[in-house]
Amino acid sequence: MAMIRVSEAARFLGVSDDTIRRWTESGSLTPHRDASGRLAVDGLELARLAGKQAHLPDDPSRAGSSARNRFVGLVTGITADKVMAQVELQCGPFRVVSLMSSEAVRELGLELGSVATAVVKATTVIVETPRGRSA
Repeated sequence: MAMIRVSEAARFLGVSDDTIRRWTESGSLTPHRDASGRLAVDGLELARLAGKQAHLPDDPSRAGSSARNRFVGLVTGITADKVMAQVELQCGPFRVVSLMSSEAVRELGLELGSVATAVVKATTVIVETPRGRSA
C-alpha cells in the first residue's frame, strides 16, 4: 500500500492540507500514520476519491499547454501481460492512460496508488516516478 502524506495528497488534489484532514475526520479518507508518525492516506483510496471528485474546467483551453505538459497523479489502474501494460493515472480532474512495456512498469515500481508523473509530448505519454526514473 502506497502511503501519501497529507501535504502531498493536498497538492495532488489541488486542495489544502486542512481539507485532507477534514476528509479523514469525516471518513471520506481513512487516516493512517507513516513511519515518522505523520498523518497519511492510502494512495489508491486517494486516487479513487480524486476520480469521484474530478471535473473538467469550464474552459479547457485555459488549463494551459506547452510543448511539454506534466501531470502529477496517482496510479489508478494497471493492466499488464507478459510484454505490454496499460497504466492509468488520475491527475486531478484528468484521467491519463499510457501504454508501455510490462518491464517498464516493474522497473518504475508502479503499483496501484503510487505517485507518478505523466509527461505528454505530441502523442507520446512518458510516465515518471518521484525518483526521476521514466519509461
